[in-house]
Amino acid sequence: MVSAAEQMAANTSWSAFGKATDLRNRILFTLGLLIVYRLGTFIPVPGIDGGALREFMEQASQGIGGILTMFTGGALGRMGIFALGIMPYISASIIVQLLTSMVPKLEQLKKEGEQGRKKINQYTRYGTVILAIFQAYGLAVSLEAGNLVTDPGWFFRASCVITLVGGTMFLMWLGEQITARGVGNGISLIIYVGIIAEIPSALAQFFASGRSGALSPAVIVGVIVMVIAVIMFVVFMERSLRKITIQYPRRQVGMKMTEAQQSHLPVKVNPSGVIPAIFASSLLLLPVTISTFSGQQTGPIMSTILAYFGPGQPLYLLFFAAMIIFFAYFYTFNVSFKVDDVAENLKNQNGFVPGIRPGEKTAQYLEYVVNRILVLGSGYLAAVCLLPEILRGQLAIPFYFGGTSVLIVVSVAMDTIQQVQSHLLAHQYEGLIQKSQLRGRGGARKKGKRAPTRR
Repeated sequence: MVSAAEQMAANTSWSAFGKATDLRNRILFTLGLLIVYRLGTFIPVPGIDGGALREFMEQASQGIGGILTMFTGGALGRMGIFALGIMPYISASIIVQLLTSMVPKLEQLKKEGEQGRKKINQYTRYGTVILAIFQAYGLAVSLEAGNLVTDPGWFFRASCVITLVGGTMFLMWLGEQITARGVGNGISLIIYVGIIAEIPSALAQFFASGRSGALSPAVIVGVIVMVIAVIMFVVFMERSLRKITIQYPRRQVGMKMTEAQQSHLPVKVNPSGVIPAIFASSLLLLPVTISTFSGQQTGPIMSTILAYFGPGQPLYLLFFAAMIIFFAYFYTFNVSFKVDDVAENLKNQNGFVPGIRPGEKTAQYLEYVVNRILVLGSGYLAAVCLLPEILRGQLAIPFYFGGTSVLIVVSVAMDTIQQVQSHLLAHQYEGLIQKSQLRGRGGARKKGKRAPTRR
C-alpha cells in the first residue's frame, strides 16, 4: 500500500512548487550564496605570478594537481582566496568528533542538547582557524620554493596566510548559513558545486586526448560506460535499506483501546553517507597539497611521503580504504545512528523488537545488525572510491574521474532533492490543514444560521 505521504510526493508539480514561497526563498538564498562562492574562486591571492602559476598547473593537472583543483572548485589552480577550500573545517570536525568520543568532558557537552552542540561547534571553529593557519603557511612556503611568487618574503607569507585563512572562515560561514536558512547541507553543497564546476573543463581535456590519439575510442567509451555504471550503483546503494521489525502493543489512548501495531525501523546500508569519503580525502590531500607547489626543491621527508602516499600508490590505496572503513563505523555509531539513543526512544514509546527485551538487549541487537550492515556499506564506499583510482592509474587517463567525486555529487544531489520534497510535503500539509479549518468554520457558521434558537 502506498502511504499518503508518498502519494503527495508523487503528485508534487511545478504549481505546488510555485505556491511554496518559503521553499522558493530558501532555494534562491542557497543559489545566491553558492554564486558568491564561485565568484570568490576567481579572486587571486596577492603576490602570485599568474603566468608561472598557469604554466605550472598545466603540467601538474595530469596528476595530483587536477585532483586538488577539482576538490577546491578551481580555486587552488588559480590560487584564489578560497584555495584551501573547506577542508580545514572538515579536518577540525574529524578531530573534535574523535575527541568527543574519548574525552569525558566533551562527551558530557554532547549530551547537554543545544547549548552543548553550540560549544562543540565553537571548538570546531577554533580548530579550523589553527589548521588553516598551518596549511596556509605551508602553502605559502611551498609557493615560494616553486618560484611562483613575484616578491617572496615574510610580507608575502603573512598576506597569504591572512587571505587564505579569511577565505576558509568565510566559506565555513557560507556553509552554516546555507544549512540554517537554505536547502541542503551547506558544507556538502560547497564541495558539490566545486566538483561540478570543474567537470566541463575536465571533460574537454579528456575528449581532446581522444582527438589527439592519446586515448583510443574503446577507452573513451569504456570510461563513459564505467561512469554511468558507478552512478547507477551509487544510487542503488544509497537507497538500500535494512528494515528492522518493531512491534507496538495494545494501549489505551483516552477512552479508546488501540490495536497492536507493527512498524519498521529503516537502517540505510550506508548510514554515514558521503562523510567517510570526504574525511579520508581531506586527510590524504593535506601532505600532497604542500608537496605539489614546492617543485623540485621538495625535502627528503616530503619526497618520501609523496613517493609512498601519492595517488595510485599501494600505501595510498591501503590507507584510503582503511580511513573510509574507520570513518564509516565511527560516524555511524557516534553521529548518524546511535544505538543506545534509538533503543531508549523505542523503550519510551513502548516499542520493541520481537523476541528482544527492551533497553540494553535492544541496543546490543541493533549494534549487531548495524555492524553487519556496515561490512557491506563500508566495503561499497571503499570500492567506489578506489576502483576508479586503480583504473585511472593503470590506463593513465588524463581526466580525474574519482569515485569520491562521483559519490559526493550523487549523494549530495539525492539529499538535497529529498529535502526539497520534504519542504513541499510540509507546505501541502499546511494547505490541507488550513482548508480543513476554513471548512470547519464555514460549516459551523452555516449550522449556526440554520439552527433555530430555543428559549
